[in-house]
Amino acid sequence: MAFKIMSLSDAAAARINEIIEDSDKPVIGVRVGVKNAGCAGMAYTLDYVSEPVAGDDHVSDKGVEVYVEPKATMFLLGTVMDFEESKMSAGFTFRNPNQTGECGCGESVQLKPADLKAIAEARATA
Repeated sequence: MAFKIMSLSDAAAARINEIIEDSDKPVIGVRVGVKNAGCAGMAYTLDYVSEPVAGDDHVSDKGVEVYVEPKATMFLLGTVMDFEESKMSAGFTFRNPNQTGECGCGESVQLKPADLKAIAEARATA
C-alpha cells in the first residue's frame, strides 16, 4: 500500500466536492500548503486548483484531487484534513501529527518536519 502524504475525512471530501460543483470556474481539486504567519509561526493554506502546478505532490483520496506544495510536504505527512461545522463557524481543520502547538486564537500553529525514520519503522511493523 502506497503511503499518502495526507488524507481526507468523509466530511472534507464531501465539502470539497460541493465547492468544486458550485464553482463558476473550472476546478479540478485543492492545493494545500503552509505559510509563515501568526504568533505560533505557521498557518495552513488552501486554494482551488484549475490545473496542476509542476512540482506539487499529488494525492487522490475519496474522489478528490489534492495537490501539496513541495515546501509543505514534510510538515503535512500523516495529516488528516477534515471539515467541521458548529453553530458559530464552519471550516476545514487539520489533524496533524507534526503539530507541536497553536496560538490561543487558533489562527496559526507550530509545526515540525515529519520524522521519516519513525514513519518507516511504523510502516515496517504494520
